[in-house]
Amino acid sequence: MGTGNVERRTVLKAAGASVATLGLAATTGCGGDGGTGADGTVTIRYSWWGAEERAKRINRSIKLFEKKFPKIKVKTDFQDYVSFWEKFQTQAAGGNPPDVFQNAVGFLRKYDKRGILLNLKSQIDAGNLSLDNFRAGVTSVGEVDGKQLGIPVGSNTMALVIDKKVFRKAGVEAAPGWTWGDYFKALKTIHDKTGVAGDSGYHSIMYLYDLYLRQNGKAFFTEDGLGFEQTDLTEWWQDAYNRVKAGHITDPKIVEQDKPKSSLAAAHAASEFTWDNFTVRYSVEGKSEYGLAPIPTTDGKNTGQYLGSLMLSASARTRHPKEVAQFIDFMVHDPEVGKIMGYDRGILATTEQYEAYKPTEAIGKEIAQYEEDTAKAGVLGKITPHPSGADTVEAAFLRIGGDMAQGKTKVSDAVKQFFSEAEAAFQA
Repeated sequence: MGTGNVERRTVLKAAGASVATLGLAATTGCGGDGGTGADGTVTIRYSWWGAEERAKRINRSIKLFEKKFPKIKVKTDFQDYVSFWEKFQTQAAGGNPPDVFQNAVGFLRKYDKRGILLNLKSQIDAGNLSLDNFRAGVTSVGEVDGKQLGIPVGSNTMALVIDKKVFRKAGVEAAPGWTWGDYFKALKTIHDKTGVAGDSGYHSIMYLYDLYLRQNGKAFFTEDGLGFEQTDLTEWWQDAYNRVKAGHITDPKIVEQDKPKSSLAAAHAASEFTWDNFTVRYSVEGKSEYGLAPIPTTDGKNTGQYLGSLMLSASARTRHPKEVAQFIDFMVHDPEVGKIMGYDRGILATTEQYEAYKPTEAIGKEIAQYEEDTAKAGVLGKITPHPSGADTVEAAFLRIGGDMAQGKTKVSDAVKQFFSEAEAAFQA
């Protein structure tokens, strides 16, 4: 659930296929244990994933922090998503993870289970870190079994990004409360009237399928496994495969050829499900007019949506928990940091930063309005629990779903393979 320059679906496909990394970059320093200098100066290590633009923004924010806390120095290290977790895994196994690092909900139980994550409640109780003024109860995303393992830096929720010009040309309107039946009918209409596939490929997006399941009284995950049956996934994937063959969903081979662009930006699809804050990429990559549309529903009302978040977590091995907590507190509450970061990692999580940053571009305003409208609609629920191994399961869902859509494996075999790999991931 990150932002901006590299879309999550792309990097997860890379992770699932174990392909070469997308490019390694580091800033002012990396590696080595944080320590204390002779003058009492403390050094902490901070790592994250993202592209160069995120690194520039974070480094500007760190300069402000070091000015306010001159006795705390921050060494930084960043990579793309795949490289980050490969390196983090090695560091964690060697007992040398960074003091503070970017994290996501799919990794909380995994690394808590291994004793890697610091429970930040002690620092909250000590007054070094505040949970005041967070928006819409988003702090619950970082809670696991009564422990505060992550502090949100931004919030986002699933949305449907559409090519407004193609929708208008086809005479299709994405209205609040529309059903999946309405959406699938729209895909056909768009294809029939414009020759463009209606969707780039919704079938292997784990977080979208989670919403669909939640609309039907289930969920993708329980606290220790999957919350749905093989018959559920068979229906979802078979229906999607039929739509691929009918041309209503972009041919997966074209989707691969379009990379690193999305097929929506490449004009090979009229819509794409993704996290709302990713919407900025389409305006950069494409030449059409893009906007946000509501999630289709089963009953015309319940979307199954919730707020997700990137967050900051700390190492249980850090020798400087107080300084780490002060750093996290500054990065999520300071208004100037909010102005610098903008919506790079989602809609700013605290009111101090949310009110300090006012987007000037049209798409930024639309993203903020979308989340505001979604919250006012009263449809937001609590995020589904993610068991240990959820990150591996997500990559498998994307990879196997892609193979199924391309006809490399039968739907029934794909479903069996996914459940088998998921079971192995939960037991690892």
